[in-house]
Amino acid sequence: MSRVMIVGATGLVGRELLQLLIEDERVEHIAAPTRRPLPESPKVFNPCDPQLSDAMAALSDPVDTVFCCLGTTRSEAGSKNAFVLADYTLVVDSALVGRRLGATQMLVVSSMGASAHSLFFYNRVKGEMEQALIAQDWPRLTIARPSMLLGHREKRRLNESLFAPLFRLLPGRWHAIKARDVATALRDTAFSSYQGVQVLHSGKLRAISRTHESE
Repeated sequence: MSRVMIVGATGLVGRELLQLLIEDERVEHIAAPTRRPLPESPKVFNPCDPQLSDAMAALSDPVDTVFCCLGTTRSEAGSKNAFVLADYTLVVDSALVGRRLGATQMLVVSSMGASAHSLFFYNRVKGEMEQALIAQDWPRLTIARPSMLLGHREKRRLNESLFAPLFRLLPGRWHAIKARDVATALRDTAFSSYQGVQVLHSGKLRAISRTHESE
């Protein structure tokens, strides 16, 4: 049986993943620190605090796997510093908390185009976050780089509303992907036998999800 930690459980991918983990008989316990309360579940320990770092600090029971689905945009965050806090600092902190609790595997949602050398601020922060996690030397680290995510958000993002029709038409890794497919791929990858670091783009994420659906 697996004991997991999920950060970002109120977001687009995180909500889908949390439900999958609750329904999965292989998962015994879910630690899900959040800024606002989650619906109650006997499997879920949900410390809440407007400061997510304080909610994570409340965790003490061991886990073996960390899922991090944190992600925002600069406009949503309100400033560059707030974006770095959400998409770099808190992600790296969640990894450190997971290691403190004994985790040997981490799976994180990044973004297509992530690169520490990118000229674009968003992609550069995502790339720096990935490098920081790799430097932590996880035995098993999965970095998901989905294209535009499809699904219901509590608050619509303008860019997604404008560009979603285009990304539905693009081929390969550029093709838009359902948040549910990303969540399914993360869950299934966590129970696979890979070792080291792997990067999964939308095409691979979609293929893993479809393999689950066909079984």
